[in-house]
Amino acid sequence: MTPTIQPAIIGATGYAGFELARLLLRHPQVRKPVLFTRDSETGSSAQLDQLYPHISGNGGYPLESFTWERLRQKGVDVLFLATPHEISREWVPEALRQGVQVVDLSGAWRINTPAYRTVYQFHDNDPQLADELTQKAVYGIPELHGGKLKQASLVANAGCYATSIILALAPLVRSGLLDLSYGVICDSKSGVSGAGKQPTQKTHFVEVAENFSAYSVFSHRHTGEILEQLGLTPEQLIFTPHLLPIPRGILSTIYVRLNSTMDPQAIEECLSKFYAGCAWVRIFPQGKLPQIQYSLHTNYCDIGFALSPDKRRMVMVSCLDNLMKGAAGQAVQNMNLMFGWSEEEGLK
Repeated sequence: MTPTIQPAIIGATGYAGFELARLLLRHPQVRKPVLFTRDSETGSSAQLDQLYPHISGNGGYPLESFTWERLRQKGVDVLFLATPHEISREWVPEALRQGVQVVDLSGAWRINTPAYRTVYQFHDNDPQLADELTQKAVYGIPELHGGKLKQASLVANAGCYATSIILALAPLVRSGLLDLSYGVICDSKSGVSGAGKQPTQKTHFVEVAENFSAYSVFSHRHTGEILEQLGLTPEQLIFTPHLLPIPRGILSTIYVRLNSTMDPQAIEECLSKFYAGCAWVRIFPQGKLPQIQYSLHTNYCDIGFALSPDKRRMVMVSCLDNLMKGAAGQAVQNMNLMFGWSEEEGLK
């Protein structure tokens, strides 16, 4: 079948944007993506394969400065925004007015609760419209919101840390198995690509190599997503992100207490039943814990657990590739559902 859907990416020169371009270039259901840049991006008149020689040798991949007129001329059906949240917040309303479906990889539309959203300090030109679109946006974790994604015109791709934590905890929270009075502790570590391509002092090689550091304690932007999607209160969650001296990958170690004693088989059954039919979540048996290397360069989220001898305390470990299941891979998975294709299309 000849592909009929025309995708476009704004921000293909970033790490997540390039990963997304790479996936769409081999996706059997879509045309070659149009690659737009903002005027402020380096290399706006270059070719993507000049910046990333990984994909060279296939006729070139021009980067075009973005305008709404060019978007219309290219006949774009779905627009991926790999842009800063303030850009996405400004541009999404116009994209929807143009009749284009949007998958936004930023945090612009992920959070409904105003108190959790203040971390972004949005300044909307039309606050009423922004609130309407925030309510309209579908949170982009397919395993939780697959039905809504099939009807979505705006998808707020979930955050990378948030995806690793939410997918691990959702089955237990929704089944009422956790004693939330003890709280939930999420100790998460990410590779440096999670900080984006724009260099800072904290991501400088000299600062990162042979080092391991915590950051944004009690103030990380993904905290609101975790609270909202799991139905937790701020008092029930401690989330601490850390920077690993590796290029990519996330490992979240999550500490919980159960409402009653449970056998490992019951925990595994709860997780497996919840994710039955979900192609991109792998449940490990009791005692076999995921590692970052198992999910690198894939769209899998790997979840494992270890139960204490008293069968009330449990440690969960969740791993994913922050540029794949944590960003570009999940964005493609969301697109697949939006257009009625298999979630695995273009991701194997």
